[in-house]
Amino acid sequence: MSDAGEGDPPVWLVKGEDPAVVAQAAHRLVADLVGDGDVSLSVEEFGGAAADQLDVGAIVDACTTPPFLVERRVVVVRDAGRLTAADAARMADYLADPLPTTVLVLMSGGGAVPAALSRAASRHGRVLDASVGTGRARSQWMADQVRQGPVRLDATALAGLSDHLGEDVGRLAGLLDALAAAYGSDASITAEQLEPFLGEAGSTPPWELTDAIDGGDMATALGALRRMLTGGGSHPLVVLAILHRHYRQLLRLDGSGATGPEEAAELLGLRSSFPARKALAQSRRLGSARIGRAVKLLADADLAVRGTSGLPEEVVLEVLVARLSRLARQGSSVR
Repeated sequence: MSDAGEGDPPVWLVKGEDPAVVAQAAHRLVADLVGDGDVSLSVEEFGGAAADQLDVGAIVDACTTPPFLVERRVVVVRDAGRLTAADAARMADYLADPLPTTVLVLMSGGGAVPAALSRAASRHGRVLDASVGTGRARSQWMADQVRQGPVRLDATALAGLSDHLGEDVGRLAGLLDALAAAYGSDASITAEQLEPFLGEAGSTPPWELTDAIDGGDMATALGALRRMLTGGGSHPLVVLAILHRHYRQLLRLDGSGATGPEEAAELLGLRSSFPARKALAQSRRLGSARIGRAVKLLADADLAVRGTSGLPEEVVLEVLVARLSRLARQGSSVR
């Protein structure tokens, strides 16, 4: 559920990293704002994938138009990050003296929401944070969504679902609705009942691939690669770019004289010392010769993906990941 209710402010900013999750949160918010009203008369939307640009004049006109046959209008702006600074200033001016019968819903996306508009939304309205988070925060988010959903999942089913979806949490709402349609609202779902609805595994974060390679765990690395290519829909060149960046960091640290995570983070331009600590340790484990070998493997794979080998792109990446994992095991064995 959203936080919409009595005394709703004139503007809501719905923000988050996952566009699907932001869209779902905004949908629930708009449904609460409209209530029993006629959606076709109450809601006007701007933006979205089909729109090349946002017409701020039309948005402001909609916000300043009194409702017809309904108590209030809800004006939804998708991909508010596509608004220019001048557009944001104009909308901020409107929010300083808004029409009391209009609620403006801004959805993040399309880039960063202009600072002036973000400040105006915070000052005159409310911010709905639809961020999923990582680690424990993500697990808690998943549990909360399932608890508020139309069916109940036992602990084994919830754990399996969380692992299966990976980073593709935007699929959760639709999957819960499908389970409700099949088993009924408030049904208790076991892992066996969940299995037929899972479909293709979701994506996995990039560091699961690089961590598995660095650990020499070939099976886990290949599994992470396949989930990035299939569940996440990552293009092979995107995966290559992730691996290039990882090994460039190792190459930069090799022989740099960095003695600790803080120095490594500064050298790599990282805000956190945690990834810098991992990179520094792996750079030391591999050593100059094996880092050089890894860079050569990446260069060869890059050419092969672009058509020099005739092999399917997925096969090229599988061979690359297997070789990099084996190289990491060799690096560990000589330390």
